[in-house]
Amino acid sequence: MSENEANMTSDGVDARLEALVIQRVLDLHPTHVTTEELVRDLAGTDDDVAARDGIERAIVELIRSGLLHPVGDDGFLTPTRAAVHLGELLGPVV
Repeated sequence: MSENEANMTSDGVDARLEALVIQRVLDLHPTHVTTEELVRDLAGTDDDVAARDGIERAIVELIRSGLLHPVGDDGFLTPTRAAVHLGELLGPVV
């Protein structure tokens, strides 16, 4: 962990995770991904509960903010039109 990461507030960490999640969903678009697949993709297969919880919180917040949309009852997620448009405007993250 870098010194900057160690000094981040929990709000900063949450915002960073949200950015990571939405970028990954946009990278995978138009493929729908389940919450579990996304958590496993970003947190790995380890039993790191804190990492998994952080990704799950980020997903919930992105849904609340209107950037992710749950599809059906199967746990699939897709970016909203607004998120896709924002991703197109910002371009790829380097």
